[in-house]
Amino acid sequence: MTRTTLESRAACLETGNPAVLPGLMTAHYDTIGVNYANLRKPDARIGRTIADALGTAETVVNVGAGAGSYEPEDRRVTAVEPSAEMMSQRAPSDVTVIQGVAEDLPFDDDAFDAAMAVLTIHHWSDQAKGLREMRRVARGPVVLLTFDPQYKDFWLLDYLPGLATLDDSQMPKLAFYAQHLGAVDITAVPVPHDCSDGFMAAYWRRPAAYLDPKIRSAISPFWALGDVSAELSRLERDLESGAWAERYGALLELDAYDAGYRLVRSAGP
Repeated sequence: MTRTTLESRAACLETGNPAVLPGLMTAHYDTIGVNYANLRKPDARIGRTIADALGTAETVVNVGAGAGSYEPEDRRVTAVEPSAEMMSQRAPSDVTVIQGVAEDLPFDDDAFDAAMAVLTIHHWSDQAKGLREMRRVARGPVVLLTFDPQYKDFWLLDYLPGLATLDDSQMPKLAFYAQHLGAVDITAVPVPHDCSDGFMAAYWRRPAAYLDPKIRSAISPFWALGDVSAELSRLERDLESGAWAERYGALLELDAYDAGYRLVRSAGP
């Protein structure tokens, strides 16, 4: 899909009520994104961290926008998302929604004050090109919420070691961002114990949640891992026997936990 074609078809998307464009694009989340908006509600504390990183930007492009999580309500937002299923789950708003991909953003250079992308880079087909596109269209900050694949200190890896292999294969190392965005600041984003956004580590203090297939359905790595019933049966047994609490019970005293999520911010060219 060329940039020109995206621009010509973007007019078919009604603001706040995006149309599904037959034949425009097929996306991974058309399959796995069902009920995503109900299970991945943005957490206000994480949202404030992202909003602060956007600074004084008035116009923002949200790349890989999904159902619209973490889009600031006090700025003019343009959302770019490949999946029609995800777009259909957006709540009515004034956001302009365009079906497209990070690797070919249909905008002029410096079209926005800032660009943002939240837990999406692992789905991009060309991560380097996507980052360069974000830097191209933003005259100010580029902000990404992402995960450090070198972070291995999460108890769920003891039950699902395949998660570490998956992260190594699809998540860029932190040094990658500076290679394609220029100088960046990288800070840890602790996950609150009652995080409302059901991403992979959101339930670090609620281990039984991982036994719920509905919750797992909104966590993309579970789709990639395939059948993990044996591993989850072990977790269930350990929860019932008290073995989990014996090993990891200290976590129950924490209000927030560094699970490896990082905010990457490039101030500007």
